[in-house]
Amino acid sequence: MSARFGPRELLACYARGVFPMADARDDERIFLIDPERRGVIPLDRFHVSRRLARTVRSEPFEIRFDTAFEQVVEACATAAERDETWINLPIERMYSELAALGFAHSVECWKDGELVGGLYGVSLKGAFFGESMFSRARDASKVALVHLVARLKMAGFTLLDAQFMTDHLAQFGAEEIPRAEYQGRLAAALAVEADFGAAATCAGTGALQVITQAS
Repeated sequence: MSARFGPRELLACYARGVFPMADARDDERIFLIDPERRGVIPLDRFHVSRRLARTVRSEPFEIRFDTAFEQVVEACATAAERDETWINLPIERMYSELAALGFAHSVECWKDGELVGGLYGVSLKGAFFGESMFSRARDASKVALVHLVARLKMAGFTLLDAQFMTDHLAQFGAEEIPRAEYQGRLAAALAVEADFGAAATCAGTGALQVITQAS
């Protein structure tokens, strides 16, 4: 990939439906991925189990947005439960630049002053591209996802891209769709004006109310 490839070029990739990955953390190369089938989480059908809803209502974590973006990315890249990672140092740098430009965001779970879980992704118009999550405390990444979905709904987003379908994401109502269908949903989302930073931060009960209300 060209040395001139930077955050603006990366945004253009997202706009056409491709995203970057590396083979390993110590591999400097970056590859652009355009899977035949795409994992998405429908915002109007996001499922929260009763047990997770109880956890969210109890507010075990302080939820913050965009206060420790680089820490979240690094934690995702070095999460102990992963044998390998697709997040190398060039990718970390690009996402930090996107965050500085206001196009990348983190959802963070804090407990006793320590970052114990979270996720990050890229926002572009009405689309949010979820990149990775981590958890150092039970349910921390799940709670972060609940708060992400609530914020996306409040801010007017229409697409939450999960990249690849997994059993973990299936519990939230994620689905796998063909590339052509994804491209249609992406085009519709890019015609929507949404602002990640404009939405207010909700308490746990408020986030659940936003998720369950009719779209």
